[in-house]
Amino acid sequence: MNGNMREPEQHAVRPPLIRELLLVVGLFLVYKLGRQLANGHTAEAFHNADHVWSFERGVHLPGEGAVQDVLLSSDTLVHAANIYYASVHFPATIALLVFLYLRRPRHYLWTRRVLAALTAAALVLHLTFPLAPPRLLAATHLVDTAQVYGPSVYAAKPATDTMANQFAAMPSLHFGWALMVAIGLVAATRSRWRWLWLLHPLFTLAVIVGTANHYWLDTIVATLLLGAALAVIRLPHAIDTTGFWRHLFPVPAPTSTPHIAEPSAATPTPWAPAAFRTPPDALTAADVLAAATPTHIPAELIAAPHTHPAGAAR
Repeated sequence: MNGNMREPEQHAVRPPLIRELLLVVGLFLVYKLGRQLANGHTAEAFHNADHVWSFERGVHLPGEGAVQDVLLSSDTLVHAANIYYASVHFPATIALLVFLYLRRPRHYLWTRRVLAALTAAALVLHLTFPLAPPRLLAATHLVDTAQVYGPSVYAAKPATDTMANQFAAMPSLHFGWALMVAIGLVAATRSRWRWLWLLHPLFTLAVIVGTANHYWLDTIVATLLLGAALAVIRLPHAIDTTGFWRHLFPVPAPTSTPHIAEPSAATPTPWAPAAFRTPPDALTAADVLAAATPTHIPAELIAAPHTHPAGAAR
């Protein structure tokens, strides 16, 4: 991180830890409760799934089955994808918040606000647009890889699942949070390798589609919601003085301060007497006086009276 970015972070006020823990846990509980309230709309969820599947085919989006075929080519690969889906989502997001809280307090506040806004918008969609995932839709002919190969975080029957709402496929918070994790780390760090964090949302995208937990459209909507949150919730002024995207693509600072040479005694300044030095072929003042014609000024001589010593004869 360059000098002009590090100074504000070092002097940033870190929010109270207890308050932040209560706030994050409270937001999570509200979200889980909201998802549970969206349960029980089975017929509507499958009706919306038919429309989403037909829309994707109508606009010629690539089939989710193409990604799943790659995973199913290896039992190890599909098992690893299920583990990634079940175990990386929450720990990666929590690790990001902990790192930013300890090392980048201003970025922490910005990231927490963006994640909260994204999650709130997702909850609204979950309540108003219940959607069955492609693994539950017979028309997709996709395999529920978690149930077949394990491990699975969902109950075999959505109606009996008391821990999660399986009809909350749109938008995909798995992808939205993963994308924000990458953006947050890219914005908060200055390593040349920081762009590798973008692999996290790319892996997440392949996993959630390949395991038939989400449609392509779920990830597109999540990206649009995240983009809207980033447009509204900006980085604090002390960090982002020229705009968020300029912060992601910073202009390198100069390596050294340009040196301004001091005037040298050997180089006369324009006002120095040496600048008015007489040219070599010019006459000196003595030559001018010697060559001048003498001017004779007439003068009347007045003889002074002679004095005689005392006692001399006249």
